Amino acid sequence: MRKVISNKKKVMFISMGLAGLASATSLASLLNTVFAMQAIAQNPKDPQIHEIIINSNTDGEIKADGELTLREAIAIANGSLTLDRLSERERAQVRTNFASLFRGTRILFNLPPNNTTILLKKALPDLSSANLTIDGTTQAGYDSQKSFAQELAIPQPIVAIAPVDGVEIFRGFTIVADGITIKGLSIYGFNAIESVPTSTPSGDIFISHQAPPPDTTQQQQPAKLAPFYDSNRPPQNVKIEANWLGIPPNGVMPKQTSSLGIYLFNSTDTLIRHNRIAYHEGSGIATSVRATGTQIIENAITSNGFDGMPHGIYLEGEIANLKIKGNTLCANDGSGVYLFKPNGAIRIEDNRIIFNDRSTNYAAIYLMGNDHQVTNNEISHQRGSGVAIAAYPKSDRNLIRKNSFTSLTGLSIDLVSKNQVGDRDLITGDGINIPRNSYFRRVDTANGAINAPTFLTTTFPMFTPNKVNIDGTADADTEIDLYRVTGKIDPNLPYGSLSEYLTTVKTDANGKFGASLTNVQVGDTISAIATDPQYGTSEPALNARIVNPDLSAPPPTNSPPKIPTCTTPPKIVQTPPPLAPIVLSIPRQVHFALDRDTISPQSAKILDRIATVLKQYPTILINLAGHTDPRASGEYNRELGFRRSLAVRNYLMRQGVPSERMTVRSLGETQRASQGDRVTDYASDRRVEFFLQNIQGVEIQLLDQQEDIQIEGKGNQ
Repeated sequence: MRKVISNKKKVMFISMGLAGLASATSLASLLNTVFAMQAIAQNPKDPQIHEIIINSNTDGEIKADGELTLREAIAIANGSLTLDRLSERERAQVRTNFASLFRGTRILFNLPPNNTTILLKKALPDLSSANLTIDGTTQAGYDSQKSFAQELAIPQPIVAIAPVDGVEIFRGFTIVADGITIKGLSIYGFNAIESVPTSTPSGDIFISHQAPPPDTTQQQQPAKLAPFYDSNRPPQNVKIEANWLGIPPNGVMPKQTSSLGIYLFNSTDTLIRHNRIAYHEGSGIATSVRATGTQIIENAITSNGFDGMPHGIYLEGEIANLKIKGNTLCANDGSGVYLFKPNGAIRIEDNRIIFNDRSTNYAAIYLMGNDHQVTNNEISHQRGSGVAIAAYPKSDRNLIRKNSFTSLTGLSIDLVSKNQVGDRDLITGDGINIPRNSYFRRVDTANGAINAPTFLTTTFPMFTPNKVNIDGTADADTEIDLYRVTGKIDPNLPYGSLSEYLTTVKTDANGKFGASLTNVQVGDTISAIATDPQYGTSEPALNARIVNPDLSAPPPTNSPPKIPTCTTPPKIVQTPPPLAPIVLSIPRQVHFALDRDTISPQSAKILDRIATVLKQYPTILINLAGHTDPRASGEYNRELGFRRSLAVRNYLMRQGVPSERMTVRSLGETQRASQGDRVTDYASDRRVEFFLQNIQGVEIQLLDQQEDIQIEGKGNQ
């Protein structure tokens, strides 16, 4: 094409100007046809093509026929497949678009309406053509105005890309060039191949410099360490937009799940926006060597990490200027956001981080490193703490402000000390810190061991209607954010979740602060945090209550937990409650074969009955506890019990039970069903039990059942 565009045409471009392009549509259309024909006729091997339209969902070897496939389109864009190797009908799908000269090559879709899933037989070529766009929104029937949820503008895709059933393919797309955009697609089912040695992980989308070595255990930062060379330039300005990753277009959990969603091995300024990322065995988004400038904006990242790296977003390596904003991070098995020894500071703001920690005891946000900012997030329903900040290797000046915390087991903000090195301490938090009693605490505790504020009393009388004066102490010259503590308040704990930001005041040079609150009432519980720019934000103050002048106050109101939903569900027509209570009988457990964690056909029928009840009554929460017989080590049995409870949870997810309603745990051999040593006794031990919560208006009878029991040696293992 460069040879075809004359100097005269270049002058015409300039004289028209950008404003004139809009009024020259008919001329551009004519030029499109003329120059496309000249391009193909004069130089059929020129790879500078600008629109490639896929008209077939088949996959296989590249050949000249009447169908242009995704594999062939990528090869044309990369320059490895020239136009002279195509049939006449295929060449008709390849165009030089006048307007596209300014934005790069586009791969578009015109698939038959009933054949919009592309099933791959082997891995696709790397995307190595700069400024390439693969745009699933061009398929007929795509509706950009119809979102799957009210909160997030993520339309349902029409075009899907997945492996052929039973075929393992390492990755969906591998991006190795600048400016590539993946848009409006469903990509799922891409998983590791067992024969591949230690390598970069598999998943739906992988972003890296060209040809990273299969074994990358030595290719880590700092970049000066071989074999990470200066020539390993990261792709810049990649865009991943409006895709469903890990999810078929029908929205159900696929039979074959992907390992990871998006893996940024080596990238700069990647934009990940408006994607729905779910059902991955590992994290929805993960970084490795470098992911500087990444923007993770307004995605729904849910139900990931059920068989490996358990977090919604996992970050390590060079991540300077990374932003996580406006996302829903829900029902992932570990943390919503987990940072492990990163280089560079990030911002986490305006996210909904709810109902994570489905199978572990992680904090909703787990931080390592310095200068991170966590602001204006909704963080709720976590079995760990809200934000845990580790002291390893050193973590200072982390600002955690104006967030809303609700229904946490641990502290809203937990500054972990190096003295606390147990697994739980490092991932969940180590509980309330004592006041800083030496200079050495500054270096062995996160955020310089900044002291939590201390109220001068645990009760503040309200002498004037709608106004109460409070005071306390903290580190000198720090800002004090005051919060209302709401939700379920445990009377046995001296702290609660920082639910509602009230106001900010500042301590004086002696560390004293005071405030007149007009937006509280008698019976309210309050708390506070302190922030010093030199050290960061503190843990919460111990609770104080607003009381009457005679020190009386109504008892705390513990509201029932909200119905857990990751996103707004469809509207349900409300029907009057029945006069008589509803009584349901469901099985208490399902059983497993010796040393197995697979669901038998008999157990599947039982789980189908349970799934029907759970979908009919969406307020019910379920806890799944895995058990084993005693004939192995305690450690092995705990792991086996965990695998069994995960298997039950994943089966129920495939039947449509939302993952945020289920938690999993393992009791191993510690709670046997019987104390005998016969094979029938051991068969009863091998089970997953169901524990139901938040049952409203329904009476549930849990029944022991033996229909699916699997006795070893009887041919049903």
